[in-house]
Amino acid sequence: MVMDINEIREYLPHRYPFLLVDRVVELGVGEFIVAYKNVSINEPFFNGHFPHHPIMPGVLIIEALAQACGILGFKTVNKLPADGYVYYLVGSDNARFKRPVMPGDQLRLEARVIRGKRGIWKFACRATVDGELACEADIICAERKVA
Repeated sequence: MVMDINEIREYLPHRYPFLLVDRVVELGVGEFIVAYKNVSINEPFFNGHFPHHPIMPGVLIIEALAQACGILGFKTVNKLPADGYVYYLVGSDNARFKRPVMPGDQLRLEARVIRGKRGIWKFACRATVDGELACEADIICAERKVA
């Protein structure tokens, strides 16, 4: 299942500059997702995060992975933010950063469901650039109804 940016915007409440998923290239409902974030020098965080050697902040790599998890979660339970639901990032375990992510990189975001119970989901996640591991983490998200 491929999703372009317009469909992604239906499944994520985030907007510029915090929408960190550009394209979904594979999605197995209830199982896994593969998505991409195209990293551009025009990202606002590069102005202040090592401006003479710009690298994407690790917390934003985790956020990009969590957004991919949110899409997978919404698709799995057949809900949308427009229905009044949100997926919150509530935890990450075993996060490791193996290489910097820089302007011009295409960040491949992969998440696999470990378990989901009563609106709490745990995912095994990996972010890679050109097949090289940039980050891995277990990410926990909570589905919540918002007013």
